[in-house]
Amino acid sequence: MTESTQPSRSDRPVQILFVCVGNSCRSQIAEAFANHLGEGRVKAYSAGSHPLGLILPETHEVLQEKGISLDGHQSKGLDKVPVAQMDVIVGMGCEVHCPVPVGFKGRVVEWNIPDPYGKDLGFFRSVRDLIERQVKALLSDLEAQAADARGPDFSS
Repeated sequence: MTESTQPSRSDRPVQILFVCVGNSCRSQIAEAFANHLGEGRVKAYSAGSHPLGLILPETHEVLQEKGISLDGHQSKGLDKVPVAQMDVIVGMGCEVHCPVPVGFKGRVVEWNIPDPYGKDLGFFRSVRDLIERQVKALLSDLEAQAADARGPDFSS
């Protein structure tokens, strides 16, 4: 991301969109972790290329185990989120296509997260934990970029 597309903390939160197929598992988990761990520094969204229309009970369960609620969330398509306003778009797996708007100046990231749809709860947990690690790494990277954009802190 360039300095012009990387908002500082004083401007607004970094806008992140997580995209998967059904918006019922992976992207919902990533959105929830990013908003939870980002502590106001990011505003995460999620969408599906072919939304299922519901969030799977296993998705709710594995996030509740981490103390995160999906109350108020719903499965939605790309037409329901402001894609052009995003700073970062994250594709959750290779089978997902997110049409990046013409002239998009943000960062596009591709993760290879296995789809837990139709798998057992143990598989959901392993995917949840993988997504949590990926989100933490992304947030750390974004924080480092923001620090670089601000320059050195000579206040101490």
